[in-house]
Amino acid sequence: MLKKTKIVATVGPASEKEEILRQMIINGVNVFRLNFSHGTHEYHKKNLDTIRRVAKELHARIGILQDISGPKIRTGELKEPFELKKGDRLDFYRETILGEKIAQNHYKISINQKSILDMLKIDEYIYLYDGSIRAKVENIDDQKIETIIENDGFLNSNKGINFPNTKINIDVITQKDKNDLLWGIKNEVDFLAISFVQNAHDIDEVREILAQNNAKISIFAKIEKFDAVENIDEIIKSSDGIMVARGDLGIEVPYYKVPNIQKEIIQKANNASKPVITATQMLFSLAKSKTATRAEISDVANAVLDGTDAVMLSEESAVGTDPANAVDIMCQTIIETEKRYPYNKFNDFNDLDNTDKIMRSSAHLATDLNADAIFSLTSSGKSAIKIARYRPNIEIIAVGHSEKTLNSLSIVWGVNPAILVNKSNELTELLKDSVRSSVEKGFMDEDKCYLLTAGFPTGVEGTSNLIRILNKEQITYYLQ
Repeated sequence: MLKKTKIVATVGPASEKEEILRQMIINGVNVFRLNFSHGTHEYHKKNLDTIRRVAKELHARIGILQDISGPKIRTGELKEPFELKKGDRLDFYRETILGEKIAQNHYKISINQKSILDMLKIDEYIYLYDGSIRAKVENIDDQKIETIIENDGFLNSNKGINFPNTKINIDVITQKDKNDLLWGIKNEVDFLAISFVQNAHDIDEVREILAQNNAKISIFAKIEKFDAVENIDEIIKSSDGIMVARGDLGIEVPYYKVPNIQKEIIQKANNASKPVITATQMLFSLAKSKTATRAEISDVANAVLDGTDAVMLSEESAVGTDPANAVDIMCQTIIETEKRYPYNKFNDFNDLDNTDKIMRSSAHLATDLNADAIFSLTSSGKSAIKIARYRPNIEIIAVGHSEKTLNSLSIVWGVNPAILVNKSNELTELLKDSVRSSVEKGFMDEDKCYLLTAGFPTGVEGTSNLIRILNKEQITYYLQ
């Protein structure tokens, strides 16, 4: 495996063709993101089928991330675009209206989530067009919210709105989201990214929907609201993973705070053994250009050095000029950055349970032995994730009993989810199958040294309690 930090790439009009998806996988994609803010179920199913077919042809294990759109707050329809100037008055009506210019320097609009207007207070701010226009609340009455525009800008229909001072407390799972979740369950996606998460309750609501449908999918909370930052500890505890979604986050909190927030969230996620994705505008220039800026390259590199499990391409691969090139640039940046990566973080994290002690010892021992790889026999995937937390400079090869488990590890730093074996209650039989499959697939060489971890009794989550060193004699024994 050339790189340890994984790449998530968004599929869109620029990357939906089979030959482009194939080249993106060859160039280093580990997970494809399906963005349900756009496209129909039929559109996403077509892309999903193509991805899985190409991945199978390439013998690549590719994860699928379904990104649920959530309650994106937008402006209503406008009669014509507004050319707003500093000092103009913009009224937000509680009823649904067609936005229009009322008089000189005076406009009116409505929004798609009208209940939020009841939560606003005087002197709070409203950001329009994804943060490019700021309006200050001046007056509130039964009919409307009166605001004053504080900077020039153009406003069109259906543009995003943010309320960085207001705890809006709305249900983040809309009816559309519930329908989309059912689609994801039916089509067995590997990860769910939940937008505009505010607290742990939002994650629990999604988990309840999964439980009702007898589905087990890893839930990633997108951190893009100021109250999510405030509640980050409970969100991490309730989630299976975290996405630092810096686009809306950079509007919800002062922009200069985003780098430190990113570092803090990554550190907290690492400490909790929860995979973390860093997302939004990482190589944004590639949406329109063939080359990235030096600042963008440094941004990717810094996220890698921060300890992120994965970095994500959005517009760059969905609507960009050359999605495969964007993946290649990101991949080469990761490979170069990992030459000076701070590996072997054996003393950086707290032990949350006995499994942490076992996995820390395994990673440390493998490093001391100069082992060629660590093989993690895992039923749920958690032991492999826990080994990866310590960032050993050794490949971690996951051996699992199900495609679902192995797919869930496609997003985890340093883990190669490569070996599928039959489940067995006999430990010796399981070790034999694991060694044979690893040798047959070229991941194990009889003349090299490896470290293997497993749990006994087998197949029981959280029972990792076995460390075994495999050298030529042991490998030969299991092969015979």
